[in-house]
Amino acid sequence: MYKILEKKILNKDVTKMIIDAPLVAKRCEAGQFIILRAKDDSERIPLTINDYDRKKGTISIVFQVVGEATIELNKLCEGDEIETFVGPLGKKTDLDGLKKAIVIGGGLGSAIAYPLAKAMKEKGIDVTSICGFRNKDLIILEDEFKKVSNKLIITTDDGSNGIKGFVTDRLEELLKVGSDYDAVYVIGPLIMMKFVSLLTLKYNLKTIVSMNPLMVDGTGMCGGCRLTYDGKIKFACVDGPDFDGHKVDFDEAIYRNNIYKDFERKRKEDCNLLK
Repeated sequence: MYKILEKKILNKDVTKMIIDAPLVAKRCEAGQFIILRAKDDSERIPLTINDYDRKKGTISIVFQVVGEATIELNKLCEGDEIETFVGPLGKKTDLDGLKKAIVIGGGLGSAIAYPLAKAMKEKGIDVTSICGFRNKDLIILEDEFKKVSNKLIITTDDGSNGIKGFVTDRLEELLKVGSDYDAVYVIGPLIMMKFVSLLTLKYNLKTIVSMNPLMVDGTGMCGGCRLTYDGKIKFACVDGPDFDGHKVDFDEAIYRNNIYKDFERKRKEDCNLLK
């Protein structure tokens, strides 16, 4: 069992928890994830590690309350225990050879982008972070990003926080200047990662995306997280989650991620999970 040491509501849909998990904290790196079950009979869900403290033996997770499993998880409070908490899983993000990079987070993806920006900063890499949200009320981790970024740009779709537009708009502004970036790392909705990758392809700029397809066991055995990469089948849980964005079949990944949306919505309604 894994005790919840701290619980914080980041916005109306997003929660952060700090979990006592010393074995995971001892070995995890930026880019890796865990799989947890809130209760004994709960669904297994993968969550990327938002932060970690090796000395305290803690792992931070950030999740959106959207379906049955995350609703059950969000009902737990400080002092409660999570049934299982397995990790670290997946490959760590490769930062070798970088001197200057752009990290992009879209919505909840910003929680995953944060540990990456932090790891870059600790390695002395010049980090420009771009975080995009629908509106100002959904902005998360702004103070945290300020501490680990040489430059931070926050944009909202509606302009309610000052800068209006998508992350691709801000990214293209930077690339048009011609700064000598080594790579772009982007994490967020599949459609956002697709269009960032299409943009950077025009500039022949290395682009790494963090893929989040349907996942069950986290070991590559179930095949649920498969995706087409450079014309071949890969499994996000063991081959990733990081992939070259210019080689990912995003249209297929988007289609597969939408397969169970109607089922999940009906399940949520039938079980009265929000009561």
